[in-house]
Amino acid sequence: MINRRIVLAGAAALAFSASGAFAEDWKAKYPEITFAVIPAENGSGVTERYTPLVNYLSKELGIKVNLRVANDYAAVIEGQRAGNIHIGYYGPASFARARVTGVKTDAFVIDVNADGSKGYYSVFYVRANSPYQKIEDLKGKNLGLVDPNSTSGNNMPRFKLNQVGIDPDAFFSKVIFTGSHENAVLALAQGTVDVAANWWNADNDSNLTRMLNKNMVKSSDGTSLKKEDFRIIVKSDLIINSPYAYLSDLPDDMKAAIKKAFLEMAEKDSEGFKKLSDGKNLPWQPITNADYDKTIELIKFVDNLRKKAS
Repeated sequence: MINRRIVLAGAAALAFSASGAFAEDWKAKYPEITFAVIPAENGSGVTERYTPLVNYLSKELGIKVNLRVANDYAAVIEGQRAGNIHIGYYGPASFARARVTGVKTDAFVIDVNADGSKGYYSVFYVRANSPYQKIEDLKGKNLGLVDPNSTSGNNMPRFKLNQVGIDPDAFFSKVIFTGSHENAVLALAQGTVDVAANWWNADNDSNLTRMLNKNMVKSSDGTSLKKEDFRIIVKSDLIINSPYAYLSDLPDDMKAAIKKAFLEMAEKDSEGFKKLSDGKNLPWQPITNADYDKTIELIKFVDNLRKKAS
């Protein structure tokens, strides 16, 4: 007579062996993956900030994770569309754009601010020594935006301008896409543009303050600038924070392992995690595609504005 305990133990061992083999299957299929980041700052800055994360993921997943700093926001979208980018760090609007245009990608964790909130703002900066107190004062001047697929650097600014009846392409002398949030600040600092859009979390945490902390912001004559040298004249409604998203078609156990690694990084590699936000952010939290439905509505609204203008 076969002992029931032996049968159960044998079944458990077989299940464990099968699950282990299944885990090895995805590692065999994906011995290397690519993690891509939108160009929120200059290339060397992104590399320095995200290399600890890539090293951590390589260790936790047991495969090689390669970092790719995208040339523009669209490069992450198209890289995931082609299946060449397995994990992408998006802005909200670029993730929404990916979803709307049929990219099979799923958001799995979201950035969390120091106060526990999961959103940020788009602001218009001018130089504090300028006469401009409101956006209407800038008719015929130069506007600096970031990237067509940037939420805080293009989509939300256009939405806010529309609210006050301004068509940027007709109202401003030039509308310049600077390519990154850092470049937009530098263009304003050096006088290339008269007003610039950017992201802002809090008075002590924005793209501007992070650049100032690195002494990156200088005027055209080389003078180092301070936060007091800039003035916010427009602030948007809250925008949902940026997501990390993996390809929908990746094996389920692989996606579970990736998500687990992200959720545990703040504890397992606290220094690497702090480097991502200069120590400003709390640990990532889970997120779903549905949380970006309002952002999809925003980019569709901006698309309609463009169609009407053309």
